[in-house]
Amino acid sequence: MSPTAVNAKPEPTAPTSRRNDRGNVVFLGAGPGDPGLLTLRAVEALADADVLVADPQIADTLRTHTRAGVDVTELPAPDEVLGATSATAKLVTSFAAAGKRVVRAVVGDPGMDGTAADEMLACARAGVAFEVVPGVANAVGVPAYAGVPLCAGGKGVRFLDAATATDRCWHDAGTDDATLVVSTTLEDTAAVCASLVAAGRRADTPLTVTVAGTTTRQRTWSATLATIAAELKATKALPSPAGPQPAIAVVGEQAAGRDQLSWFETKPLFGWKVLVPRTKEQAASLSDQLRSYGAVPHEVPTIAVEPPRTPQQMERAVKGLVTGRYEWIAFTSVNAVRAVREKFEEYGLDARAFAGIKVAAVGEQTAKALVRFGVKPDLMPSGEQSAAGLLEDWPPYDPVFDPIDRVFLPRADIATETLVAGLIELGWEVDDVTAYRTVRASPPPAETREAIKGGGFDAVLFTSSSTVRNLVGIAGKPHNVTVIACIGPATAKTAEEHGLRVDVMAPEPSVHALAEALAEFGAARRAAALEAGDPVTRPSERRAGSRRRARG
Repeated sequence: MSPTAVNAKPEPTAPTSRRNDRGNVVFLGAGPGDPGLLTLRAVEALADADVLVADPQIADTLRTHTRAGVDVTELPAPDEVLGATSATAKLVTSFAAAGKRVVRAVVGDPGMDGTAADEMLACARAGVAFEVVPGVANAVGVPAYAGVPLCAGGKGVRFLDAATATDRCWHDAGTDDATLVVSTTLEDTAAVCASLVAAGRRADTPLTVTVAGTTTRQRTWSATLATIAAELKATKALPSPAGPQPAIAVVGEQAAGRDQLSWFETKPLFGWKVLVPRTKEQAASLSDQLRSYGAVPHEVPTIAVEPPRTPQQMERAVKGLVTGRYEWIAFTSVNAVRAVREKFEEYGLDARAFAGIKVAAVGEQTAKALVRFGVKPDLMPSGEQSAAGLLEDWPPYDPVFDPIDRVFLPRADIATETLVAGLIELGWEVDDVTAYRTVRASPPPAETREAIKGGGFDAVLFTSSSTVRNLVGIAGKPHNVTVIACIGPATAKTAEEHGLRVDVMAPEPSVHALAEALAEFGAARRAAALEAGDPVTRPSERRAGSRRRARG
């Protein structure tokens, strides 16, 4: 049968110091920007924190790893408040003195952050226990994401902070042939390069300059010390309306090989803002897949799930499940699992109520939801993850081996009859029960609606005809520069009926196949631009009103 004991993962044992009644401070490095670069120890410390004190750029990202109710203090930018380091030191020590477990998070690595070092010293003087959780330093992580290995070729590496460098630092950097990593701003890059040439570096020395490193906003320029100013001017990189842009420059022969080693900015959907008309729960694995292609997924629910108007049918079915009325129960969605689980909890039942019943599931996410419930499916489609795919593997009713001929099918009110008809044809009796209703979701925020209609999204993934109708209904029609990707012919037909041109079609009706097809489209688009000698741009960067490229 199906239910299996799902063992809870044991919680890691926290170090004794973090349980000190006097409290303590964890100085935590959040890395350069990619949330995936947080260490396991950092995630553990965040989950254990009572208070999070964080630099503004990383507060929202770190908040997702904290417990509910944690006290979050987002610090102002360092140049906004005089004496900010002293004020922050007093803040974290006062929290710790009150018995709180404090995480003080900084961008990059705390060991390479001068303000963090000053705050550590303040803790030591105040007798506050602290520890350090290292992070990926900007000066190391950003070049790696830019495709510039620092130590290849046998040359040493020198690090320089342009804001605090002395005349001696500039002299040493200019006369040394080591690979030089400079922390600066994009606006000061030309001056940095001029200083290095004046100090003795050859003007034709290659360099790369990267802003927003390790994020999907990353951009890298390749030039030489002599030509970088003209390169930045030609690409209209300056000035930025948002103010100075922190940058990492790599100076030396290693920078010349970036064309071959750039792996991050060359991802097929790098920087693409992709609209996913699903809830965060439904879109979890799909969004992860899109991120692996370099995209920035933006989930917008187009449907909302509500209980059935009359609960009696669902109540009778659940009671029948417990009393042995069914041989099978089939789940075709995560929402169906949730609806049954909620009804179980209402009656004080758990996964043991499935004893003796075979369980079928359509889709990986549905199966995962069942496993979290404590139930392992007995049957999943071996091919296409759909009702039709499930029917391909569903056994016909056999009165010799099947003591009961009835199937419990908890579904949405708008579900198709494909599965019911197929099961009846196989000899089964079906209790087709409305477990939940799907209604059109509320409109997304005005900013999102404007981005949809104004071309702010590079692509939209439509996973059903209802997502097309509902998205257009609650937010308007996507702009004509937006790439439209559909999961199958029926969805594509609905999109075309709404005046949308379909650019991408999944080779099979699977959300993961759809995302892969979009990635292939992006890769082909990039290759065509490079072959033509054109700059690689995202669809949303195309001029408003321009004609969309025909699908190849």
